[in-house]
Amino acid sequence: MRWIGFLSLLALSECLVTIPLTKVKSMRESLWEKDLLRDYLQRHPYSHAYKFLSREGVTFQPMRNYLDLYYVGTISIGTPPQKFKVMFDTGSADLWVPSIFCSSPACVTHKNFNPQRSSTFQSTDQPIEMLYASASVSGLLGYDDVRVGDLVCKSQAFGLSKTESSLSLEFGAFDGILGLAYPSLALKDTTPLFDSMWNQSLISENLFAFYLSSNKKKGSVVMFGGVDHSYYRGELQWVPVSAQEYWQITVDSISMDGKVVACPDSCQAIMDTGTSVVIGPANPILNILRNISAQANSTGEYIVSCDAIQSLPDIVFTINGVAYPVPASAYTQREKKGICYPNLVTNSPDDSGRWILGDVFLRLYFTVFNRANNTIGLAPAMA
Repeated sequence: MRWIGFLSLLALSECLVTIPLTKVKSMRESLWEKDLLRDYLQRHPYSHAYKFLSREGVTFQPMRNYLDLYYVGTISIGTPPQKFKVMFDTGSADLWVPSIFCSSPACVTHKNFNPQRSSTFQSTDQPIEMLYASASVSGLLGYDDVRVGDLVCKSQAFGLSKTESSLSLEFGAFDGILGLAYPSLALKDTTPLFDSMWNQSLISENLFAFYLSSNKKKGSVVMFGGVDHSYYRGELQWVPVSAQEYWQITVDSISMDGKVVACPDSCQAIMDTGTSVVIGPANPILNILRNISAQANSTGEYIVSCDAIQSLPDIVFTINGVAYPVPASAYTQREKKGICYPNLVTNSPDDSGRWILGDVFLRLYFTVFNRANNTIGLAPAMA
């Protein structure tokens, strides 16, 4: 029996593919160093969540303002492989990278895919256009082999950008984006990369999971096809997905010091690895900011006293009857010159009432995205 158990564990480890993620410098800091932050915030005052609109042949995705910490990993495309740093993003469903056909400043500062150097590349004449709130990406659809760790997805659809506009793309420490949301958000008639992994029998379980850490020694990872239990404490608590586009769930309430400060009658929230902050409707977010005595500075951003952080209350998200506290040390961020920012941002006035639980929340809770039964598993992440 011991030998059988050992073989089972060995088989599981062979099926689980783990990709290291790197926490990179915030775009806020990059723009601040180049004296561009004030201008950027004046032109793009809101940090938007993805929101698709309807128009034939065009994907609309209001872009987050990637100002804070985020995590990137390395994939490769083509034969021989061409490597790219991408954001593994549960808030979108498409894969795209810059191409040699792009002359935008954002492409000049990043690696470009050269289809002429890949023997497995398949071209199309299908144009793609992704319009964001503060950026746009246009180009062509192509197909090639995509490698994620030891997994190779054959003839995977991906976008080759020809134009990219936005400082968020130009100064971002990633080349492209790898979307992990539901296929309903993908470009028309394409299969997202994770679905290709499952359809091509590359993984044994129809799920993936994230461990996002601030601990450099432990490191951050995304894992496909299984779960490594050493990355979390206790048992996974499973939450039903309420809408199969984004990874959307129902939040029972949001409270501080035992008092409900938002979502008194429940609300919807998206678990989003591509967003660094917590985003919510204006009134509830402003209510929370008042509770922590945050003040607006000259750029319109809110700041709090760094000396007061230890005494600020937790923000508690109650989800499916389970409380998930987020302490002030997690929902604030210290920048240079001793300035502390709350990682709490309002949606744009025309956005939906959904909340976005980004890396501020996900660094605290190991998260499993289970497509087999459309649930999300949450457990306290190992420190």
